[in-house]
Amino acid sequence: QVQVVESGGGLVQIGGSLRLSCTASGSSFSKYGVGWYRQRPDNQRELVADITATGKTTYRDSLKGRFTISRDNAKSTAYLQMNSLKPEDGTRYFCNLDEDGLPTDYWGQGTQVTVSS
Repeated sequence: QVQVVESGGGLVQIGGSLRLSCTASGSSFSKYGVGWYRQRPDNQRELVADITATGKTTYRDSLKGRFTISRDNAKSTAYLQMNSLKPEDGTRYFCNLDEDGLPTDYWGQGTQVTVSS
């Protein structure tokens, strides 16, 4: 059974940085793409960044230059480096294993990010 666990969230000041981790077990991690999502005020999830199985990355336009997605297949882990954080970045972040860019049912519980002044 595939399990996905996010970590690395926490409280950070405006302008600070955090690195989120997404670790998967019970799967051939390297064959999946990984998407990082965050929860909007209306409880919908919006895609923040995605990295394909071959390492191609895409980003939400408004976040380009501040967020960086990467992966380490040997550790079955994907990362989201977030810099210059703003109050509006504070929310719950989730990762998902995807297949050819399409989300699967493999979600974690999320990790909370709080940005304060």
